[in-house]
Amino acid sequence: MSRNPRHQIYPGVGDLPAVERSSLVTRLWRIRTELLLTAGLVLVLLAALGGGRWVPFIALTSAVSVPAVTRVGRNWIAAHAWCVASRHRLQRLCTETTMHTRAGRIPLILWITPTACGEKALVLTRAGICAEDFEAYAGEIEAACFARDVRIHKHRRWANLVIVEIVRREQTAGAVSPGLERLYGRSGWVSLRSTRTEIEEPPDTTAALLIAA
Repeated sequence: MSRNPRHQIYPGVGDLPAVERSSLVTRLWRIRTELLLTAGLVLVLLAALGGGRWVPFIALTSAVSVPAVTRVGRNWIAAHAWCVASRHRLQRLCTETTMHTRAGRIPLILWITPTACGEKALVLTRAGICAEDFEAYAGEIEAACFARDVRIHKHRRWANLVIVEIVRREQTAGAVSPGLERLYGRSGWVSLRSTRTEIEEPPDTTAALLIAA
């Protein structure tokens, strides 16, 4: 199978631009989930240790341990943990491939949410990057996110908005939270699966063989 020509948006490997160090705001945005969880835990611990009030600490530990003893609760925790992992893997993939601008800027993952089969990420592309670039790297996204399949959708009106749907398992109960469909609707997105099929499908040589015979 030949590689998609969109992989060669730069003349050669030696001409690939290095990813520049992001600003502090961008770096904080990328680890926002970890920062919020850490900040919440620190605040609860300070309140418990400083004022001798252990009720917030007990409430926090109960909020984590009680759902963990049920199957639905474990699925919910695991699904959101996969969201954090997939977001970091997508960001790393963009830096390791040509899915960044010549200035070294990678697309922004605005939001990622669990689905019954995996995760969906809402991505804001940079100038010079489009949904077709994500479709060209669908195989690399699958490998990076440990997924069975990847489906790319672009918005009908705003082409700079892309949905990366990661499929990693059969449908799981209790893992789903309000998804992107509720905010943006299903009719506003166009699937690029047909584009990938045309690129990856091997040529049909049956007719040529019959003519030659």
